[in-house]
Amino acid sequence: MSIEVKNVTYTYSPKTPYAATALKGVTLCIEEGEYVGIIGKTGSGKSTFIQHLNALIRLQSGEIKVYDIDLSAKKPDLKRLRGTVGMVMQYPEYQLFDETVEKDVSYGPKNLGLDEAEIKERVREAITLVGLDYEDIRDRSPFELSGGQKRRVAIAGVIAMRPKVLVLDEPIAGLDPKGKQEILALVKKLKESFSPTVIVVSHDMDSVAENCDKIALFAEGEIARFASPREIFYDDELLAKTELDCPSVVKVSKELSRLGMSLPSMPVTKAELIAALRERRANE
Repeated sequence: MSIEVKNVTYTYSPKTPYAATALKGVTLCIEEGEYVGIIGKTGSGKSTFIQHLNALIRLQSGEIKVYDIDLSAKKPDLKRLRGTVGMVMQYPEYQLFDETVEKDVSYGPKNLGLDEAEIKERVREAITLVGLDYEDIRDRSPFELSGGQKRRVAIAGVIAMRPKVLVLDEPIAGLDPKGKQEILALVKKLKESFSPTVIVVSHDMDSVAENCDKIALFAEGEIARFASPREIFYDDELLAKTELDCPSVVKVSKELSRLGMSLPSMPVTKAELIAALRERRANE
């Protein structure tokens, strides 16, 4: 098991007139190797939840264990935690700060106390993994890069720490279709390389359906359901209750059913939809 969350509650500005409870008794277990989508309306608690996973927000109530690191301990090992959980925030390019790409990407590994040779190896590996030319870009200012390049450099800075868990908050926000495909392909490659567990917050239901094994649907600070994409996106009562949109594939499937052309399965990905249409045609 990668992450075990038990009864986590969090309130912003507690004991003040501005108190707002963002999480209410959240319980969730994420196994190593899973690709988990975190979805829900704005303000449902998604970002607050993921920021607990590497202690950017400290526990107020409940328990969290990341591998064998107990975040409810008096003094959790934050250095090891942040080497285990890599966090890529929304618009990560805004977090770039150093004078060269190489220095920026090396910041995390240096904080892990690694020697210079190991740091250099990790920086080269991370920059190459995100699809950039190390020799061409290492001495350039990150502020001179294109938007897509900046985002890749920011992600490289996280993966240079070789985290076991990769957490991304809206990684394709603001990107054009090509940019979205490239980032999602990169995340898949990183999962196969050294971050087996991936957790993604997203409002893009198409990308969630195409990539995630499981989905945690947040609603008003609670998990309304934790299940497969198929179980969630074909639960019409749940969708109506949480005001959740459907992926395009599911919309097509439901419209075909409404028109009297029911498919032999409940597809959530493009490949599944094509297979279902072919099967239906073969059976006609």
